[in-house]
Amino acid sequence: MDDDLQPIDAEKVIAATRFWLERAVIGLNLCPFAKSVHVNQRIRYFVSGATTKPELLADLMTELRALQSADPAVCETTLLIHPCVLTEFIEYSQFLRAADKSLVRQGLAEEFQLASFHPDYRFGEAGPDDIENYSNRSPYPTLHLLRETSISRAVAAFPEAAMIYDKNIETLRRLGHAGWRRLWVTADEQRGCDEKTEA
Repeated sequence: MDDDLQPIDAEKVIAATRFWLERAVIGLNLCPFAKSVHVNQRIRYFVSGATTKPELLADLMTELRALQSADPAVCETTLLIHPCVLTEFIEYSQFLRAADKSLVRQGLAEEFQLASFHPDYRFGEAGPDDIENYSNRSPYPTLHLLRETSISRAVAAFPEAAMIYDKNIETLRRLGHAGWRRLWVTADEQRGCDEKTEA
């Protein structure tokens, strides 16, 4: 890591990611499958210190192998958070293609999928400020490591899985940018605002 960079505060990074998961992903029901694994504490949070693409790719392969050997009842999925690399969304998108190819080369493509989250996430047809992008906007660049068996099980339990994307767009458009910003106001901060208003 460069001397100019501050050491990663992994606990802070994980706390921010959990807060986003609870407020946005679960709170808005953007992913109907997330609540169960979160409540049952079957999500592994790994903060990578990688500062280069090869280092991140190595961490990704290590985490995939660890997930492969883990009991799904204990660890069903992993969020690999990488605050120091691929902070530009274009670079992140390019890396995803390389990562998918690595899964094929390592014989892992039939067992795992990668889902993508980034602070500047943008869907192909969307404008940079379109609210639908926020369904995949996380506090830090993040790779979500998913077991294919978990996906199959979730889709079987939720027949309308193909409609999730469209439903999320509707949810976010109703919420709007102002509503999205309000998600991140804590209860204490909200009480403080109310008290100032009353005064």
